[in-house]
Amino acid sequence: MKEKLTTEEKLRYERALMEKGYAFVAGVDEVGRGPLAGPVVCAAVIMPMEKENLIEGVDDSKKLSAKKREMLSALIKEKALAYCIVEVDEKTIDEINILEATKLGMKKALLGLQIEPSAVLTDGNMTLDIPFPQKSIVHGDALSYSIGAASIIAKVHRDALMDEYAKLYPEYAFEKNKGYGTAVHIKAIKEVGLCPVHRRTFTKNF
Repeated sequence: MKEKLTTEEKLRYERALMEKGYAFVAGVDEVGRGPLAGPVVCAAVIMPMEKENLIEGVDDSKKLSAKKREMLSALIKEKALAYCIVEVDEKTIDEINILEATKLGMKKALLGLQIEPSAVLTDGNMTLDIPFPQKSIVHGDALSYSIGAASIIAKVHRDALMDEYAKLYPEYAFEKNKGYGTAVHIKAIKEVGLCPVHRRTFTKNF
């Protein structure tokens, strides 16, 4: 995989679909499949494709600094033709498993868009139960502009949510680990037990 794609190169999937007559291409992605606590957050977005409306620097959210992500997230929301962010909580994750919870969140985010997508690009290797044509792209958040934009707004939303949970449950340092299983987080679970936002199926070993 080439290190750094230009914004124009990241639009090849979208442009190929638009050339086939799909006017509104949505990108969908999730953040938070791996953490021990908090929801999985899914976002869907339909971005404008004209040159003057493109946002430089859209990439896999994990590759960007928090400051850059926040700046880009605000721009994406401002410029998007439509976007929708959905949280699937830890109880649902425990009930139906993380993969099904992710698929549910992605479906809800796509169905929640103010403009109906003509086609959908998903990150990873996912087949969703949706009424739109879909294509999944491995490393899509780095290779597709729309999926990258979805990953950024999902990540900024989830990080802010975990910062709020950190105020409610300060023992776990959620503001630093965002619910992921860091040494400090696991030590806190062993010392004080679980809090209401922990995923029970992810924390059985502790």
